[in-house]
Parts: sequence; C-alpha cells; structure tokens
Amino acid sequence: MTVETKLALTEQDIRSFSEGHQEPSWMTELRLSALGQVETLPMPTPDKTKITNWNFTEFPAHTVESTTFSSLDELPEEVQALVHADEQKNIYIQHNNTPAYLSVTDNLKAQGVIITDIYTAAREHSELVQKYFMTDGVKVNEHKLTALHAALLNGGVFVYVPKNVVIEEPVQVIYLHDNETASLFNHTLLVADENSSVTYVENYLSTVEKSNGLANIISEVIVKDNAKVTFGTVDVLAEGFTTYVNRRGITSRDAVIEWALGMMNDSDTISENVTHLVGDNSEGHVKMVVVGRGNQKQNFTTKVIHWGKHTEGQILKHGVMKDAASSIFNGIGKIEFGATKANAEQESRVLMLSEKARGDANPILLIDEDDVTAGHAASVGRVDPLQLYYLMSRGISKQNAERLVIHGFLAPVVNELPIEGVKKQLTEVIERKVR
Repeated sequence: MTVETKLALTEQDIRSFSEGHQEPSWMTELRLSALGQVETLPMPTPDKTKITNWNFTEFPAHTVESTTFSSLDELPEEVQALVHADEQKNIYIQHNNTPAYLSVTDNLKAQGVIITDIYTAAREHSELVQKYFMTDGVKVNEHKLTALHAALLNGGVFVYVPKNVVIEEPVQVIYLHDNETASLFNHTLLVADENSSVTYVENYLSTVEKSNGLANIISEVIVKDNAKVTFGTVDVLAEGFTTYVNRRGITSRDAVIEWALGMMNDSDTISENVTHLVGDNSEGHVKMVVVGRGNQKQNFTTKVIHWGKHTEGQILKHGVMKDAASSIFNGIGKIEFGATKANAEQESRVLMLSEKARGDANPILLIDEDDVTAGHAASVGRVDPLQLYYLMSRGISKQNAERLVIHGFLAPVVNELPIEGVKKQLTEVIERKVR
C-alpha cells in the first residue's frame, strides 16, 4: 500500500533548480529519478516509533537565500562561540541554504585536500563526487526519505582527503539556521583515501525558537584502507522541525571510524547511524549522547555490521529524558557469516528525570558466525539516590547534585569532541536542557 505524497516541487522545478546551480547532467538525472520514486517507495519503519502522522514532505520553502560572511568577525555571536579563529583554519559555514563562508589553508590545498560546498564539488570535481554520492553508502531507493533527500538536496559539504595525507587540525562545518521557514536537505560526503586521517566536526545550530521546516540530513563517510576518520557532531535544531538524520560509514581494510554524536535537537527526530565494517581488521566506535525535553518523540537506531574478519565494533549511548519526552534507543550489533574473530559490544543507558518521561533501550545482537565475541548492556531508570545522598552529604543542594550526576553520566561522549568550542557548546546545551 502506498500513501499519496504531497510535494510542493514539480519535475520542472527540480530540473530548473539543478540547472540553476550548474550541476552536471548526472546529478540532474539522479534528482529526477529520485523524485519519480518518492511516491512509490515506503516510509522507513523505525522500531517502536509510529511515524505515520509525522510530516516529512510538506514545507514552506525549499531554498532560502541568506547572507554570506567575508570574515569570521561578521558571524553571529552564537557561531563565533564555536570557532577559535587562532586554531581553526579549515572551516565551512552554510547559512540556511546558502554557502556563506569557506577557509582552507594553502597547505591542505597543495596536498590535494578538497573542502567545499556540495554544489561546487559537483561542478568542479564531478567524477569524484559521482563515484561516491549515494552509491556504496546510502542508496537513493532505500525508502521514501532517502529518495526525497536526493531529489531536494539543497546544501551540504564535500570533503576529500587524498592518499597518505594526515590532516592534523580538525575540519569544522557549521550549519547556521536562523530562518524559521528554511528546510535543510543537507548532504555531507566525506572520503578519506588510503593511509589518510582527518577529524571532522559539524554543528547544526538553530537560533530561532521554532521552525516550520523539515530537516532531512544524510552523511556518508567512506574510509579507505588504513585510513582513520573521527566524526563529531552537535545537532541543535529548533522545535517544530520534523527531523530525519541518516549518518553512515563504510570502512575498508585496517580502517577506523569513530563517531562522537551529540543529539540535542528540540524537534521530533528519527536518527539512523549505521557503520559497515567491510574490510578485515577495521573498527567502528560510536558514542552518542541525547537529551530530550518537552513533548519530544525521538528514535535512535545505531547499528554496526561486521563483514570483515577481526573487526571491532562498539556502541555507547547515554540519554537523559525530562518532562514528557520519550526516546527509543535501538542498538544493533550484526556479525555476518564469515566475519570470524569479530567483536561486537554495546551499552545503552537512559536516565529519566520526571514521571512522564520515557526511555526504552533495546540492545540487539544478530550473529551468523561462531568464532566471535559479543556482549551488551542496557539500563533505564532514575538518578541513583545513593549518588545524590553522597553529594548532598557534602553540602551540595539536591538540584546541583542532580546536575553533577547528569553531567558525569554524559561525560564519556562530551569529552570525545575534539574542538574546545564545540565541547563547550555541547556542555552548555546540556546544562540549558536539563536545568
């Protein structure tokens, strides 16, 4: 059974939009093919979350033109707080749907590193982008929302690290959202070629109190032989968004991908984070923190799939729910047949701060091979009264004691973020949301 999908954009609108950005013909055709599939493809079915009444398709504006910035000094204060100008030299900033600022050092350019907006990448590095864009990672036809994303793509970034290049300083990408009608169909495509290394951190920052738009965000991280990617995020999208986030990684032989994800949205959110450990001896490590409040409904599915031998996959998710917020934590460790000596471990823990808050942690192990190691742990509950008693016995108020327990509970992920400004931002967002 299919459900009629109301879209504000026609095939001609999509063609005009693509041609207006001087996209290569393959990208235009990919968009049009994706648009044609939106109607017939099913919606995703996140476990234990009913999304049939969620709005993923109707929005007030596809593209909002916004100002650009000639220097970091022109950035709003909220954005400046995320950037240490003396340390951060490789930065891309998108203002709503507009590429607004880019800084890449001459040293990285000389080594062949590419950091640019997705439109420029498609024009100037067409063959390279076509090779990886929604091919091995996220497929256009996986479901209705991936097809919708491909058709309506209106922002994003492309990062390519050539063979044998090690980027010592983090690459920072900031998506500033300050127009309540703007929708974000952003695509991050990060490719780390053989023997390379990069730390990438992106921020989604809404400065409006409420949004009328959609967020349909996809990230594809391709990690080649013996390469390493550290991928950090802090998502702070406003209430009113309907948010779908799909972040996916693929590792080759001896490759490593480390995820540090701070999911601080005030919107209803469906999030998928899937890592395919394809190459032998590759590793995938996921650390995620979530804070929900108000009447939010959120579903977080984290999956590490072992294909290669001697692969290591670890999932650590900590969430805090308050008010009437609810969250589902699905953690899946999948070991395919032939992935001998694989190790799949996971831990999901949820703290509930009020009577109406709800948290559900579901650890799942799917194992089709004998010679492996696997384990999981999960807990859902209140703040430990013994911890509160210990702190209060030393003169700390109950409110401050509870705050300290929460910050300690979330610290394993917060401390993993490699940029001090971003780490501080996440700490402040946590403080504001649990206050």
